[in-house]
Amino acid sequence: MGLITLDGPATTIDFELPPSPAIAPTHRSVMRKTKSAPPMGFGHSVSKRVKWTGHFTLGLVALFCVFPIAWMFFTSFRPPNDFFTSGLIPKGFSITNYSDAIRGLPIWMLLEHTVIIAVSVSVGSLLIALFAAYSFARFNFKGQNLLFLLFIGSWLVPFQVTMLPNYVMLFHLGLLNSLVGIIVPQLSSAFAVMLLRQHLKAFPTELFEAARLDDLSAWKTLWKVVVPNLGPALAALEILLFVSVWNEYFWPLLVYRTPNSVIQLGIQGFLNSVSVNYGALMAASALATLPILGLYALLQRRLINAFVRSGLK
Repeated sequence: MGLITLDGPATTIDFELPPSPAIAPTHRSVMRKTKSAPPMGFGHSVSKRVKWTGHFTLGLVALFCVFPIAWMFFTSFRPPNDFFTSGLIPKGFSITNYSDAIRGLPIWMLLEHTVIIAVSVSVGSLLIALFAAYSFARFNFKGQNLLFLLFIGSWLVPFQVTMLPNYVMLFHLGLLNSLVGIIVPQLSSAFAVMLLRQHLKAFPTELFEAARLDDLSAWKTLWKVVVPNLGPALAALEILLFVSVWNEYFWPLLVYRTPNSVIQLGIQGFLNSVSVNYGALMAASALATLPILGLYALLQRRLINAFVRSGLK
């Protein structure tokens, strides 16, 4: 009921106010939504489980990859009477296998030759690939795309196709039975050119514009702008090239034709049809892996940065 007063006598008029909005149903709906919502910390616990599951999976994969290397090193320290026993860790440690390996092979000379070949080929291939990729990415010239496709097409040609022409060329040049004959035919890597070109294509154009405004030549831009920003990619590519050349077996065997050329051919000396000296074989293999492990330890951070940055723009 409401009371309305006009200029005349007071008049009382009965009327009903409109019903107020229903509060109870709204309150119940809010309560239903609150009950159906996940509890506090539910999403955090799920993400934590996913994180630990990923870490556990990566740990298993890492263990699977490291196990053969650990087995090789542990086996190289096994005493001769404990060599065929089961178990990863030997009952006793001995350096007899390393002594046999050093006496049976000129192992230091073989490692020196292998390091010279691997460093020369990997560094030379990296420089040639850097110059070629920089030219393909920065300059426009006639037939550029066709030339790049032909260059990449050479990557698809099997080694067995080019092996005989390279061998004949080395024979006429008098480079057989020499380290130069092993190094020179491997100095070009189409894979390295393709990889660096893709990195340079994703380079910010502002950096090149800034270098042009600073009156830097193309040569100075390469060394002052491109190379410092390509450090992780260059480190990753250097490791891939070095490992590939270090593990090369057939080409040094074909060119040098003696077991005293590289460490991979020398290790074969412990394998014969009569008996196999497994202890010396494992010791020589362990020594052969040390330069690879050292290179990876030296360039580990740059290698990880290369994989991290590859997914960033």
